[in-house]
Amino acid sequence: MNKDHEEPQQLQRTMKSRHLFMISLGGVIGTGFFLSTGLTVNQAGPTGAVLSFLVGGFIMYLTMLCLGELSVAMPVSGSFQTYTSKFIGPATGFAIGWLYWLGWAATVALEFLSAATLMLRWFPHSPVWMWCAIFAGLLFVLNALSAKAFGEAEFWFSSIKVSAIILFIILGGAAMFGLIDMKDGQAAPMLTNFYKDGFFPNGLPILITTMIAVNFSFQGTELIGIAAGESENPEVTIPRSIRQTVWRTLFFFVLAIFVLAGMIPWEKAGLLESPFVTVFDNIGIPYAADLMNFVILTALLSVANSGLYAASRMLYSLSTEGKASPAFARVNKRGVPMNSLVLTLGVACLCLLSRVFAAETVYVWLLALAGLGAQVGWIATTASQLAFRHKFIKAGGNVKDLKFKTPWYPFLPLLGLILNSIVMISLAFDPDQRIGLYCGIPFMAACYIIYHLRIKKKQHLNRDHAFTVELKAGQTIDL
Repeated sequence: MNKDHEEPQQLQRTMKSRHLFMISLGGVIGTGFFLSTGLTVNQAGPTGAVLSFLVGGFIMYLTMLCLGELSVAMPVSGSFQTYTSKFIGPATGFAIGWLYWLGWAATVALEFLSAATLMLRWFPHSPVWMWCAIFAGLLFVLNALSAKAFGEAEFWFSSIKVSAIILFIILGGAAMFGLIDMKDGQAAPMLTNFYKDGFFPNGLPILITTMIAVNFSFQGTELIGIAAGESENPEVTIPRSIRQTVWRTLFFFVLAIFVLAGMIPWEKAGLLESPFVTVFDNIGIPYAADLMNFVILTALLSVANSGLYAASRMLYSLSTEGKASPAFARVNKRGVPMNSLVLTLGVACLCLLSRVFAAETVYVWLLALAGLGAQVGWIATTASQLAFRHKFIKAGGNVKDLKFKTPWYPFLPLLGLILNSIVMISLAFDPDQRIGLYCGIPFMAACYIIYHLRIKKKQHLNRDHAFTVELKAGQTIDL
């Protein structure tokens, strides 16, 4: 194969650190944050909600440390799927890759449908399918132009969300402590909501269930690893993006929850459509509902944009490793895997049909797989880092030569693996989340069977394929 034919098959490294940071936020800050946080406060109580988000943020931090070491040493778009295939087993990587791809495709469908529903507030007589088609077309164009165009769009999508959260924290916090007057002469609540009914009004056990939901709300930060294959200077941009994502996401989430819990009594928080609207309305912000409707719409499109990108790159990676048709590894002159993008968007549209014709079964299954896919990916990331470091040292590598290192090895990666595994096991004890295991276990079992019956003999990249690890001072080592 000549060089001219090979070059178009490669993704292009055009995304900067700010793009990676906003891409990860795009996958994290969605409707769950703007709409479901009130339910978290209602279940866990004000103090319990803040504690749950701190624990969820700690698990995210451990996972991102592991992802940082892997993606800087080996920056590939396959991310944890590729690392799992190499360091744990190709069948496991195959199953995780397809689960993650399908999960994001289903999530994109959900975001389209939810965004279209929000438009009915302003255009009550318009058909939902029309808005779904418009949003699908818009995000397809943004993703089809180039990775840089996608990253730039996501930067502005996420900027709107972040600006709204910062505004909420500043104004809500000021009203909470009486620095600005509240609507209708209401008294500033100060910290009374945190202690008037005790720190955990519904008891400590409810925190476990709440932490499951909170941990899922942090998922999407792993998109940094998927975008690593298209980032400029990965050894610089990835560590910086991971640090920014972890601390700023934790800052936004925890402070916003603190203000929310302080402004709204916990027993009323779960009954509100959007607690953010309530707080803005109590402060006297004009058109608070319309303002938040716009912000939530932006959040939905941001998640869909990131999801479409993540799923198409995962499919591209599966194809380059012989785990999907070679057609999905074809890249156009702008560095976009168009076949992967088209198939992902097509499956998302098919998932929309299941919302209409099989909402009680198939659609629910797809959403359950979406939640489980990211959690399995986090488990695979921590396990892969442990296996990578062991193999790296065994091959004669010096840990000091790694450009980014997970500190306190193996304690922190092992702790991350244990905590992520506990979260997944805990799904069995939550009736609302249990279906994720019912759907995910058979799906992954089917993937294992398909791999061993059909893929294993054809696969171009196997466990013995050498990975080139990039070290300091231009050194490399093959694993």
